[in-house]
Amino acid sequence: MKNTGKRVDLIANRKPQSQKVLHKLREKLKKQHFIINDTNPDIVISIGGDGMLLSAFHKYENQLDKVRFVGVHTGHLGFYTDYRDFELDQLVANLQLDSGAKVSYPVLNVKVTLENGDVKTFRALNEASIRRSDRTMVADIIINHVPFERFRGDGVTVSTPTGSTAYNKSLGGAVLHPTIEALQLTEIASLNNRVYRTLGSSIIVPKKDKIELLPTRNDYHTLSVDNSTYSFRNIERIDYQIDHHKIHFLATPSHTSFWNRVKDAFIGEVDE
Repeated sequence: MKNTGKRVDLIANRKPQSQKVLHKLREKLKKQHFIINDTNPDIVISIGGDGMLLSAFHKYENQLDKVRFVGVHTGHLGFYTDYRDFELDQLVANLQLDSGAKVSYPVLNVKVTLENGDVKTFRALNEASIRRSDRTMVADIIINHVPFERFRGDGVTVSTPTGSTAYNKSLGGAVLHPTIEALQLTEIASLNNRVYRTLGSSIIVPKKDKIELLPTRNDYHTLSVDNSTYSFRNIERIDYQIDHHKIHFLATPSHTSFWNRVKDAFIGEVDE
């Protein structure tokens, strides 16, 4: 029998259950004549949890227009996973019926410009957070070319709608549906008194607007982009905006609605 023509990559964490699922799913896909391909896949299956999906996203962040993602969870319920580890047959069956349908969510683009002219660009599926390494961070924040505030505090985070339920929520930010193409700026322990003032609440910024952050002091700053951390000295500016590319998830009958994910993660069953 000829192969399906669909190229699939499987990425799993090192936990025994995830590795067991990896081998079992790989064999099921081969048996149904899928092509296992780890360089130029059509579909990427992450096995583990949300952290594994983030890793899969960053592995293929330069191929977002060509790749669709789907997650298999081997632990607790995750925001980026549609299948549990006991639903592999259903996943394979849905892949066989796949017509190319997708669910697309916005991605954050982060551009760091250093004083020496070097430019570093990152993409984030969840968020990017900036802190000063050893003391209070002071930075001017500009929104859509409007000098908005001089921030003093631990740092700030800029999140995507899908990332609004992660670090952003723990900071008191709002939960946004991932089809809303907007960014959310949330302060981390801002310093507010009679002398220093910031807005103090999270800000929803539309797709057309750019957020600019200009540190006022030449020093080391720590930038966290999803599950990776970088250290930079002498940052001139950081620009945040919606990326030109989106992440595409496999649209199958098992794709869980966002509000069900939020309910299951934070509320659970509601007593009648």
